[in-house]
Amino acid sequence: MALLPVAEAQARLLAMAAPLPPEETALAETAGRWVTREVGALRSQPAADLSAMDGYAIRHADLPGPWTVIGESAAGAGFGGAVAPGEAVRIYTGAPMPPGADCVVIQEEVTREGQRLTLSGEEPGYPGRNVRKAGSDFSEGFPILPTGTFLTARHVALTALAGHGALRLPRRPRIALVSTGSELVPPGAPLRPGQLPASNAVMLQAMLSGLPCETSDCGIIADDLATLTGCFRDLDDHDIIVSTGGASVGDHDLVKPALEAAGGSIDFWKIRMRPGKPLICGMNGKALFLGLPGNPVSAFVTAHLFLLPLVRHMAGCPAPLPDRREAVLGADMPAVGGRDDYVRAAWDAEGRIRPLTQQDSAATLGLSMAEALILRPAASPAARAGESVAVLPI
Repeated sequence: MALLPVAEAQARLLAMAAPLPPEETALAETAGRWVTREVGALRSQPAADLSAMDGYAIRHADLPGPWTVIGESAAGAGFGGAVAPGEAVRIYTGAPMPPGADCVVIQEEVTREGQRLTLSGEEPGYPGRNVRKAGSDFSEGFPILPTGTFLTARHVALTALAGHGALRLPRRPRIALVSTGSELVPPGAPLRPGQLPASNAVMLQAMLSGLPCETSDCGIIADDLATLTGCFRDLDDHDIIVSTGGASVGDHDLVKPALEAAGGSIDFWKIRMRPGKPLICGMNGKALFLGLPGNPVSAFVTAHLFLLPLVRHMAGCPAPLPDRREAVLGADMPAVGGRDDYVRAAWDAEGRIRPLTQQDSAATLGLSMAEALILRPAASPAARAGESVAVLPI
C-alpha cells in the first residue's frame, strides 16, 4: 500500500471536521481564540468630544483671553452648562467638552487667580486642539474585528470599548488523551524492570495548552484488545480522541483493531514521513480519532503536523497548518530517501539552521534541544551549507 503524502493527509484530516458551533463567550475568556464572523462596534469611541489634556475648555475665537472660569468638567461628570464668549471651564483629561468650547488650553500655559484666567504661555494653535473628537477612534457599526482575527489582549480591550460584553466564538474542542502500552507507568511512579514512564500525555497537554481546547487524560491502557475497545467506546462524546502507541503492525499494536471493534472507522493509515509513519486517522462515533506513534519524538512531530492544526481548525482558525518559512542551512545534509524527512534542528550564532546530531526517533534529549523542524521532501538531493531550506518552527 502506497504511503499517503503529508499534505494530502492533512487536507483529508481537516476535511473531516468543521469549526465547532459558536457559544457565548465572556470577553475575559476570548483571548487565544478566533473570530469566525465579523464583529462591529456597538458604540462610537469616544462617544462625545473629550479633552485630551488637563486644562481649560475655551472658545478659540476668544484668544488670547482673559476668561472667567464658570465651572468644571471631569471624566464621568461633565459641566452642565455651555461656554459663552469670555468664559472657560476647568477640564480634565477624558472629560466631555462643554457645548460652546472648541479647544483646550493646557494648565501649564495659563495663570488663574480666583475665577480669572489669563494666558501666560503658548496658546492652542487651532480650533480642536487638545480635543479627542467623537468617533475619532471608531464609530458605531465599524468592523472592529474582521473574520479570522486571532484575539489578543489588545482585541479584548477594543471589543469592550466597542460595547461588547461577550462574543460568539466556536466552542472549544474536547480532547481525550489515551496512552497505550502495558510497559507504561505514570510519570514519577516507581519503575520495575522493563517499565517506562508515560511521557506522551503530559507532552501533548503541554503542546495543547496554548490552544482553545479542553483536554482529559484518560490514563494508561494496557495492551489488551477488550480493554482498549471499551475505552474507545466510552469516549465517543469527545470531539477528538488521541491515542499514543499501538499504531504500528506488531502483535501488541492494537489501536487499529480496537477502534474498528468499537464501531469506529479508519480513513487513512501510514504517512510518507519520518518520523511518524504509523499515524492512524478515523472516526469513532462523532469523535475524530488520531492514533499517534508511541515514541515521544514521533508523537511530537505528528502532533505538530496533524493534531494542533486539527484543533486550530475546529476552533475557527482560517490558516491552521504549521507556519513554514525559509532559512539558510548551516551544515551539509545528505540526500533523502522515499519519505519526507522532518529533521530536528536549532539555530546557530549566525542565524542559520543546523540539524541536531542525534536524529533517532527515540532521542528525547535531542528533541528538547530542537527549535525547528527542517523539512526535506522525499527524494531530495544532498543539500549544502548556505542553501535555503524549508523550516517549521516548533
